[in-house]
Amino acid sequence: MYVGTLSFDLLLGDVRSLKEKRSVVRPIVAELQRKYAVSVAETGEQDLYRRAHIGLAAVSGDAGHLSDLLDRCERLVAGRPEVELLSVRRQFHGDDA
Repeated sequence: MYVGTLSFDLLLGDVRSLKEKRSVVRPIVAELQRKYAVSVAETGEQDLYRRAHIGLAAVSGDAGHLSDLLDRCERLVAGRPEVELLSVRRQFHGDDA
């Protein structure tokens, strides 16, 4: 069994309130959940309206599949024009990781 996590640090574009922040972050979280069936949530910076931290976790029986899945999730977030991806932290846990 392999467990992979991603932690995204995001700078949001033209956002002036926490309500506008939610309208940017929620669709990203929902798309990751829908498209890739991963566990994902906003995990930090809830009180800052131009910054967001999103955490993601996935489990797989195959290390290659999990690595590919994490790559696809990272590309999805990096490709969103309304956010700037400041950093990504990846952790991989498993039998031979």
